[in-house]
Amino acid sequence: MPVDETRTLSPEPSTAQKPRTAPVDAPRTTPAYSVWLVRLMVVGLVLAALNLRPAITSLGPLLEEVRKGLGMSGAVAGLVTSVPSVCFAVFGIMAPRLARRFGPAAIVCAGMTAIAVGLFLRPFAGGTAGFLAASALALVGIAVSNILLPAIVKQWFPDRVSTMTGLYSMALAIGTSLAALSTVPLTGALGGSWQTGLAVWGVLAVLALSVWVPLAVRHGRARAQGRPSAGSSAKPSADGPEVEALESAAEAPAAAAPALRMVRSRTAWALACFFGLQATAAYITMGWMPQIFRDAGISAGTSGMLLALTMAMGIPLAFVIPRVATRLTHQGPVVLVLGLCGLSGYAGLYLAPAGGAWVWALLLGVSNCAFPLALTMIGLRARSHQGVVKLSAFAQSIGYLISIPGPLLIGVLHDASGGWGLPIALMAALMVPQMAVGVLAGRNRTIERELAV
Repeated sequence: MPVDETRTLSPEPSTAQKPRTAPVDAPRTTPAYSVWLVRLMVVGLVLAALNLRPAITSLGPLLEEVRKGLGMSGAVAGLVTSVPSVCFAVFGIMAPRLARRFGPAAIVCAGMTAIAVGLFLRPFAGGTAGFLAASALALVGIAVSNILLPAIVKQWFPDRVSTMTGLYSMALAIGTSLAALSTVPLTGALGGSWQTGLAVWGVLAVLALSVWVPLAVRHGRARAQGRPSAGSSAKPSADGPEVEALESAAEAPAAAAPALRMVRSRTAWALACFFGLQATAAYITMGWMPQIFRDAGISAGTSGMLLALTMAMGIPLAFVIPRVATRLTHQGPVVLVLGLCGLSGYAGLYLAPAGGAWVWALLLGVSNCAFPLALTMIGLRARSHQGVVKLSAFAQSIGYLISIPGPLLIGVLHDASGGWGLPIALMAALMVPQMAVGVLAGRNRTIERELAV
């Protein structure tokens, strides 16, 4: 294991790693300070994750009001639900380069800023074009943060990847379900305007900024002073191994970059396809499931609660699934169980959308937990944090590119057929290849070894 990872593995370096002349454990690096910084990063990860879905799931329960207010057709509404995938695909690939240039903390901080500004602006931007542009700004911030959080976890907590992945996946699920559950009641409490009901979620991003700004400032100060990254032979940083860990995440050795060509890895492609198909299912669910229930005669408030239940299933399972996955040599069985839950949920939506609505919402919520499984597999399929950065950027960017047509096609099929039969059949059909590529991505191998061979 590289030295920089080892130094983040435990509170203090091993005896073999301590420089005999440089007092790393001297009073200038106090344990209390190190603990405080690590705890701040944990809080930052949680708050960042809370902001990664409200921009999307707050829209679903109010989609009908937004469509009427802006004069959207079904196809244009489908385009709105496809914007997240477009932004994640286009801008997510830029995250590793931006992290090397400015540092991951600065980029996540900029991402939270973009989310806040985009969410505050989009309801009042005027017209569909303004709504889409402001939504895209928020989603750009989500895109780069999506890519960098797994890499930050790998760098800061290499011995607790499953635990920390579960923690921020749980926070992501909480933010997702909270927005779905609370948007309609909040809209009513704030005067009944859908504009206010959507804009209020920018406050959550401002809260995240209160943590990421000091992390970004500290990292920027360290870079400006020319402190070496963790694992280098230079003098250790005065701010301790945790700050060095953050620096080294942005300062990966240049020689390592060309050695990992993701396009040549079958595992990377399988993981990208799995990520793309699960993202397709997730964004179709977040964007269209409330409307499916509303068209079946269920009220807007109850439809929002059903979506919240679907998203809330990720809260407990975000901890369970990564832990189970890391204990298995092959994650294929988990992929198959989640896929079968999805197929059962789609069958229920097709046959009796209102009669068993709560059961279908629960089954689709279990199926949507393919997301924390995909994040866990990203961490398992690479040995170094540099490899995780590259694999995360490749799998998520290609994956979100794959997911772009899905939500748009659902809107087109609904308008063309006048019902939800064909769209739901498409959702079920896409679950089959998702299960197939997920089994391939779950094989016990790493991209470093695969590319070396």
